[in-house]
Amino acid sequence: MRTLREVNTVVERLWPLSGAEDWDAPGLLVGDPDQPVGQVLLAVDAVGVTVDEVLERPDGLLLVHHPLLMRGVTTVAGDRYKGSLITRLIRGGAGLIAAHTNADVVVDGTSDVLAQRLGLRGATPIVPAPDGLTGLGRVGDLPEETTLGALARALAEILPATATGVRASGEYDQAVRRIALCGGAGDSLLAHPAVRAADVYITADLRHHPASEAREQALLGGGPALVDVSHWASEWLWLEGAADALRRELPGLDVRVSELRTDPWDFVVTQ
Repeated sequence: MRTLREVNTVVERLWPLSGAEDWDAPGLLVGDPDQPVGQVLLAVDAVGVTVDEVLERPDGLLLVHHPLLMRGVTTVAGDRYKGSLITRLIRGGAGLIAAHTNADVVVDGTSDVLAQRLGLRGATPIVPAPDGLTGLGRVGDLPEETTLGALARALAEILPATATGVRASGEYDQAVRRIALCGGAGDSLLAHPAVRAADVYITADLRHHPASEAREQALLGGGPALVDVSHWASEWLWLEGAADALRRELPGLDVRVSELRTDPWDFVVTQ
């Protein structure tokens, strides 16, 4: 049996907190560092169903991508959902750790995994750290030229299914090869030169105005086609590799990945 302190030490070695953005709040969020950990469940979100899942077994640890307490709260009362989740975890003897932007920037992080699944060659960070290997996003080339439509269909096969699926802005048959991508919400990188120079930019949570402005600029001859995917789906791919890393570092510990869909959207109606 491991302790929460031991597991958290490994987590912070694999995904150093020094790599997190200033606004972020990853790390140990719930639990006594000396409490036992007999099983780890990885998920993108700490929500009711994933808390239920980790509490099905004793001595649990829920390792999530999204920090439950990233934004300030003034209460953890049990009639508020964050307070309710924290209360249930504590009563159930389970811990909660988040690895967020510190897991985005590393080799084999959220963007790197998506780049690997697409088979990008020579992929490098869009926003590199001084080491040149880590950083936000990835940009690289497909092994051969394809079309925007075929790329969107490939993404739909790679990513877990969601109600909103994969949306694209651009001509279905336009040629693409140079790919920029950022797992999670990435519209802050739309104006980055590496993104502007790509044939297509893949990310999540693209808002109307940034997307519209980027496409209008592209029509003037400077900017990529856009592919918008589910935030949850774009980051879910990271979990299995993260679980493998924990298994290597903590042999004998029960480590598994939640298969539950925690994307917030349940269905769409088309006209």
